[in-house]
Amino acid sequence: MRVSPIVAVAGTLALMSAHAGAARAPERTNRGHTVVSTHDPAVLIELPASATYVGADRWLLRKYADDIELHAFVDADRARQVRRLYWVQFEAYLPSRPELQHRYTSRRHVTLGGMDFFLDTWLEHESAEEPDSDGAHLDTLLRSAGYRLPKSRISVRLVHLMDDSRRELMYIYSEDTVATGFSADDLAKGGRAHDQWSGIEAAVIARAQRSIKFRNATQDSPLKK
Repeated sequence: MRVSPIVAVAGTLALMSAHAGAARAPERTNRGHTVVSTHDPAVLIELPASATYVGADRWLLRKYADDIELHAFVDADRARQVRRLYWVQFEAYLPSRPELQHRYTSRRHVTLGGMDFFLDTWLEHESAEEPDSDGAHLDTLLRSAGYRLPKSRISVRLVHLMDDSRRELMYIYSEDTVATGFSADDLAKGGRAHDQWSGIEAAVIARAQRSIKFRNATQDSPLKK
């Protein structure tokens, strides 16, 4: 995963993308506050009722022969400043690169909807994204819809690997650090509020887990927890 660790407007965004030639139609759909995935995995992904669905993007990351599809939801203020981001992403390596697998080193795991997820967190600032990265595609999607990410934010990443480790489901939940009264620099190691990071991180992780629910897509019934 290359993140420093989206179909309401998909057609328009595909044309606007600097990589329009590589754009592909999303395979998953949105229903209200739910992303509907019929495969890899077959699951209904429910986000908060307060969230606004921004749209979807799908492209082939040619460097890794990685088929990526992302869906984005936000809670934003009237000025379209994003306060909370809900980012759902599916990835699968193409058969042309059989040697590749998704790998994660985090020792923290959580179980949601009967699925095991790697868990990690980080603090980040507004910065330029690598061209054609998932972060760059997310930023283009949000900006095309008039939204702006906060300059300083806390993010929680949850990643579920399927059995072959060549397919994954990723969820990133991000919050503006303004709610904490501190910046990312303040909370980072060596910052003036780093001693408060542990408690703040735990609270954000808890909100991230509460913000997403999984239901069986084939039976439309709750998955085992």
